[in-house]
Amino acid sequence: MVSAMFTGIIEETGEVIAFSSSGDGARIVLKAPLVSGDLKIGDSIAVNGCCLTAASLAGDTLSFDLLNETLLRTNLQSAAPGSLVNLERALAANARLGGHFVQGHIDCTSPVLSLEKRGADFRLEIALPGEFAQYVVPKGSIAINGISLTVAELKEGSMVLWIIPHTMAVTNLRALKAGDLVNLEFDMLAKYVERILRR
Repeated sequence: MVSAMFTGIIEETGEVIAFSSSGDGARIVLKAPLVSGDLKIGDSIAVNGCCLTAASLAGDTLSFDLLNETLLRTNLQSAAPGSLVNLERALAANARLGGHFVQGHIDCTSPVLSLEKRGADFRLEIALPGEFAQYVVPKGSIAINGISLTVAELKEGSMVLWIIPHTMAVTNLRALKAGDLVNLEFDMLAKYVERILRR
């Protein structure tokens, strides 16, 4: 089975309309008028950067089943009715690659340290777990809640990113506050380089 690929360019913010837990995981139901238009059951979609499979469709609502592993590793564990999630359909072979290669495999969650408006833009600082710090470089790419962003500055234990007004308006970053957990996926090229060098 071929894994889906994404670019980190968010198409829509969907709204959580239901979230129900079970012993084996959970089911999340989203309202997503744009991405539901041509989606089929079994298609892959990145939800806050996490690659999920559409389990059911009804009009402009989509349902996904979440494994416990997904809940443990992502911020979807805190989804609730009214929450906003970033959505991106899988990359088509003939599409432009506007962001960077994103697999939809979340490495970890990390808390927002601050989000401040600075002039027209926004300064976002996120804690950087030490075990993943080697994958992050200034001006390098990272996916945060599925959004392809550029690291502006590395600090001791954190990273700083600058968010333009358009990105803030069309993603769920606009709802963030200090303490919220965001999904992080580090650059897969850095992981391959590390693996090659170790061998």
